[in-house]
Amino acid sequence: MKTIRQITILGSTGSIGESTLDVIARHPDRFQVFALTANKNITKMLSQCERFRPRYAVMRDGESAEQLANAMQTAGIDTEVLTGIESLEKVASLPEVDTVMAAIVGAAGILPTFAAARTGKLVLLANKETLVMAGRIFMDLVKQNNATLLPIDSEHNAIYQSLPHHFNGNLAAVGVNRILLTASGGPFRCSPLSTLEKVTPEQACAHPNWDMGQKISVDSATMMNKGLEVIEARWLFEAAADKIQVVIHPQSVIHSMVAYVDGSVIAQLGNPDMRTPIAHAMGYPARIESGVSALDMFKVAHLDFEEPDFKRFPCLRLAYQALSTGGNMPAVLNAANEIAVESFLKRRMSFTAIPTMIEYVMQTVKPEEMMTLDDVLRTDAVARDIALNWLENYQKLYH
Repeated sequence: MKTIRQITILGSTGSIGESTLDVIARHPDRFQVFALTANKNITKMLSQCERFRPRYAVMRDGESAEQLANAMQTAGIDTEVLTGIESLEKVASLPEVDTVMAAIVGAAGILPTFAAARTGKLVLLANKETLVMAGRIFMDLVKQNNATLLPIDSEHNAIYQSLPHHFNGNLAAVGVNRILLTASGGPFRCSPLSTLEKVTPEQACAHPNWDMGQKISVDSATMMNKGLEVIEARWLFEAAADKIQVVIHPQSVIHSMVAYVDGSVIAQLGNPDMRTPIAHAMGYPARIESGVSALDMFKVAHLDFEEPDFKRFPCLRLAYQALSTGGNMPAVLNAANEIAVESFLKRRMSFTAIPTMIEYVMQTVKPEEMMTLDDVLRTDAVARDIALNWLENYQKLYH
């Protein structure tokens, strides 16, 4: 008899969470939802609980949790509603849980993702910030607790699929020359540089290929998303910065590649739909149906590649700089970027001010090593304060 895996989805109302639930719904004999978590989206969470009947639903926001609990009672749904970061950690670490989809966007996802690794879960990692902010600490935790880590980002999942099955963290030992991390280039790949200052949040969120949340869409437009992925790849695959090359590929059909010393390049291709990497990780090592249509190579017709321009995408340069500096600097980069993107989305600063803020914060915080998760969270708080002070001065000048 096949064992049904119990899954907690951290961030179920976001695009990754919804795609995960779509895959789960296709395989009721394999997966069962144990817990769902969200920030404030009561309507969507209620609908998900009505369909999947999890044991727990966690809302980060207390007021939202209260409203959800009342709505659940009215609808006759017996899911228990919890709130707060401690509850997120609880549903990620309970012994009944086999698998945790870590899909909360931003630094808010770190603590429950750590809780999942600490208790030896299969962690499906879609939260970039865990590795960006605390890469070495998290990877050590995974090993120490015999947790299993599978990447969900389409790029890292593609790299994982393109590496040999016996890869054990030593790229040279399996003949890898470099990792080729593909990027769409976002909506402003060909826009005149002079027009970028006037970019609106709506324009920045209109990704040409992927359907993503606002924060990730803006990160894609600045290519900070790719910068964060470079840092992720460093930890996931034990790859030095000079072994990770970003390649702009506008069609988003090749999700990433691995180049070998014999001249071979192995790529993973597919339609731009997150259900593919999600299904790959959920079914691994088996292949399971994802709901994604087969790639039509005749419709694709051609594949283009470009080298990224650091003048157009300064956030990518800053990410490589943070990785090169190491220590606390990736966490500083991430914290400053989160404040910058949020401020841009709220129309408190311009699109081109995003890298300016980030660079200022990176120059202000003194580089230092980080040994514990507390060090990471302290660095995050300091960097955010500096970013908010910069924003206050910026608004005085420009508003």
